[in-house]
Amino acid sequence: MSDLKRTPLYDLHIALGAKMVPFAGYEMPVQYPMGVMKEHLQCRAAAGLFDVSHMGQVVLRAADPERAKAALERLIPQDVLGLGEGRQRYGFFTNDAGGIEDDLMFANRGDHLFVVVNAACKDADVARLRAALEPEVTVKLLENRALLAVQGPKAEAVLAEHHPMVAEMRFMDVATVPIAGAECWVSRSGYTGEDGYEISVPLAAAKDVAQALLAHEDVEPIGLGARDSLRLEAGLCLYGHDIDATTSPVEAGLTWAIHTVRRVGGDREGGFPGAGRVLPEITEGAARKRVGLLPEGRAPMRDGTVLFASAEADTPVGTVTSGGFGPTLGAPVAMGYVDAAHAGVGTALFGEVRGKRLPVSVAKLPFVAAGFKR
Repeated sequence: MSDLKRTPLYDLHIALGAKMVPFAGYEMPVQYPMGVMKEHLQCRAAAGLFDVSHMGQVVLRAADPERAKAALERLIPQDVLGLGEGRQRYGFFTNDAGGIEDDLMFANRGDHLFVVVNAACKDADVARLRAALEPEVTVKLLENRALLAVQGPKAEAVLAEHHPMVAEMRFMDVATVPIAGAECWVSRSGYTGEDGYEISVPLAAAKDVAQALLAHEDVEPIGLGARDSLRLEAGLCLYGHDIDATTSPVEAGLTWAIHTVRRVGGDREGGFPGAGRVLPEITEGAARKRVGLLPEGRAPMRDGTVLFASAEADTPVGTVTSGGFGPTLGAPVAMGYVDAAHAGVGTALFGEVRGKRLPVSVAKLPFVAAGFKR
């Protein structure tokens, strides 16, 4: 662990009794004394605080903000030019083969774009942005801000005690909000399927803001273990597992994030890396699809489990990419890719676990309905 980075809240995690593990080059809390199961249910029933300061926070700035938007649009298949001030969108970098290099969030903060990328990919993402956009656009990786998330059905009430305006924010709104004396950049978004907020905090104020939020009776600290089970129940992709540089957005079921203006016949059709693969797949369909999977019994099917059409079949039809126990459902859940012919909801398949073929059925995603405030 000696070569790993630490977030500004490392000492607080230790004081709270966190079990620390290596993750994306950082020492991160995987769980607290409450335990993964209770942390998960806490977030579904009330509110949880996550330290996500390992993520990359990037500012894109140009003399003309519209030029920064147009420049980013060359790298991602989303509608950046049409993003209004004070709004945020989900997106992803694609490569020339139509695969996903990373997924991200990008927000229009008026005079600049604010982009949040995955921790394991942030160095490559910043290099990609600089190579493609500079000197037209200044690309700055912020080293002076932490990133927190408050998630759960009571997140609004918790944060509104610090400033009432957060209650008026819609899903994917962004605003500058004072919290515990610090100027914070707040978005109404998250990675749990629940309502909640992500909060970019000045580094010097990170511990004070975190402690102020944890002081609320409805908030508990939540680690990576519950973060993973929450996002899995919500049907959300984990980069490096459910999506990667070989996976197209269409295969991944992320076509909804490619806006009409960037599709065939749109005003700004294509113009992003891999459009030659992605656009035909939108029209004609992909050979495989990401699906939800419900194993029978209590044994989870972990990532890498090979899927077959029958207990006797020799040829695989797919693979599990994420799997574990879903505390909200009280049963194992998984996601994976199967060929299009076996992707229909209710299709019976078999996963090979320790040499045995165990039954699993294709299920609709998400497993737990989203609680976002529309």
